[in-house]
Order: sequence, then structure tokens, then C-alpha cells
Amino acid sequence: MYADTVIADKLVHKPHFIIGLLVAAGALFFLFNITDSFLGHVLSPVIGDPASSGLYGRFVVAFMAALLLVINIVIIGFFPRKLQILAVWMELLLLALTLGIVFNLDLAFIKSKLWFMITQGVFTTLYVSAISIVIASILAIIGAVAKLSDNGFAFAIASFYTSLFRGLPLLMQVYIIYLGLPQLGYVVDAIPAGIAALSLCYGAYMTEIFRAGIESVSRGQWEGSRAMGFKFGLTMRKIILPQAIPLIIPPTGNQFIAMLKDSSLVSVIGVWELMFLSRTLGVKTFQHIEMLMTGALIYWILTIILEAIQSRIEAHYRKQRS
Repeated sequence: MYADTVIADKLVHKPHFIIGLLVAAGALFFLFNITDSFLGHVLSPVIGDPASSGLYGRFVVAFMAALLLVINIVIIGFFPRKLQILAVWMELLLLALTLGIVFNLDLAFIKSKLWFMITQGVFTTLYVSAISIVIASILAIIGAVAKLSDNGFAFAIASFYTSLFRGLPLLMQVYIIYLGLPQLGYVVDAIPAGIAALSLCYGAYMTEIFRAGIESVSRGQWEGSRAMGFKFGLTMRKIILPQAIPLIIPPTGNQFIAMLKDSSLVSVIGVWELMFLSRTLGVKTFQHIEMLMTGALIYWILTIILEAIQSRIEAHYRKQRS
């Protein structure tokens, strides 16, 4: 009884509710007005007299939908934070699933192609991304050390590399390597060309990440290691990098997730990764949306898994530092 009173008080006496209701109703009303086919005649375009054109019906539907939306938000606001997150996720997932109804997806067709998309597309995407992130990390370490060096020659090469590959679109780099090098007599297959482009591009971005992480370690650590007779490689491996890694991990994880999605650009040179299959499997039967939405869902699931792994790694290093 008390909870009902509190909710009623929050709904009636709070100005945010009235404002939110009016804004939501206006937005939905505008959406319904520009919708060509949604909820049949009630939401059909306004033609002629409002009373006979469905204008009033659209307004009532918009107002009721807005009312339910705002009440839903207010009620969820009483939940604990974890339940709020779970409730909003479930509602948004249900909303996303309605797209399948709107597009009238052929589930049998998706099922017939899903296994091939996973075994061929996902495997190739992960393969290209994993090799590229390893090479990019090596380039980033070398570039970061060179940019922190007192040697002007090394700094010049590293800064030129980062400036060039951060300044060119990744798609152009893919084309230059795959289509340009053969004019010089070096024919590169599609997958190595894609890996090379991703590695060089992301290595340039990650150079700055590694440089910032290494610079976060105080100069006293370097001086102390030199005083103890440690060589550069041993100092970097045993002293500097272990302290810099907790700062490097989060942005590097973000770069890998971005690389996973940007690997879709290698589809333009015929690599059978996830984007290529999403674009081509439905061509013969004109079922493009089925494959594109399936590919999008797979990319999303891969991203969620990588985010979970990244969170576990970050928690591990936080625990070590505490």
C-alpha cells in the first residue's frame, strides 16, 4: 500500500513526469506521422480531414505509448541498480527482437547459413584480428621506445610512422597494399594484405598508448635500474612494462575490439570473413537483411565476450596493485 502511494506521488506531483510524458508523446506522435505502414490505418499518413485520416487515432496511440514508457521508467527507478540494468537490458532486447517481426525474417534461411558463418566467417575474423593485434603490439612497443629515445633518428622514424598510418584511412591502406604493391612486383594475397594493413594502422595508434603507459613509470625506475647495471631489455621487461601494463591494458583492449570490427574492411578484397559472408550469402535469393542482421548479432556477441574478458584482465591487475 505504501509503495503504491509513493509511486502515485512520484507520478502525479513530480514535474519531470509531466514534462517527460509530453516530450515522449510529441516524439512518438512525430514518428507515427512520418510512418507509412505501422499499426495499419491508425498510423497511416494524414490525408484530408483529421477526423477521417487517423490523426486523432495516432495522437491517442502516441500518448498512451508515451504514458506507458514514462511509467515504466519511473517504476524501474525504484529497483536496485543491478535490477535496473537487468530490466532495461531485457526490455531493449525485446524491442530489438521486434525488428525480426517487422522485417519478417526467414529464420529457416538464417539457420541454414548460420553454421557456415560461424565456422568460416567468425574463424577468419578472429584469425585475422588476433594475428594483427600481436603484430601491432610489437610495432607499438618498438615505436613507443623509439619515440621516448634521445636518438633523433629513431624518434623521426617513429613519429613519421605514426603520423602517416594514423593519417590515412584504413580502407586506403588495404587497397595500397593489396592493389598497389603488385605494380612494384610484390603480389600479396588477400589475408596477408589485410593483416598487414590492420597491423600497421593499429600499431600506429597503439604506439601512443604504449608510449603514455611507459611514460607513466617514473624516471627514477630507469635510473635505479641503470645504477644496478641492468641493460635496456632487462629493464623494460622486468621493471618498466610490468608497471605500465595496467595502464596499457584498457585502451589496448578497446583497440582490439575496434580492430575486430574494422577487420570487416578486408572483405572488399575478397577475404571470406564475417562481413563478406553477411554481404554475399543472401545475394542469390535477395535475403540481404537476414544475413546482415545475423552478422550484426554475431559481431555484437563477439564484442560482449571480449568486453567480459577485458574486464576480468583489468580486475586482475587492479587486485595486484591493491
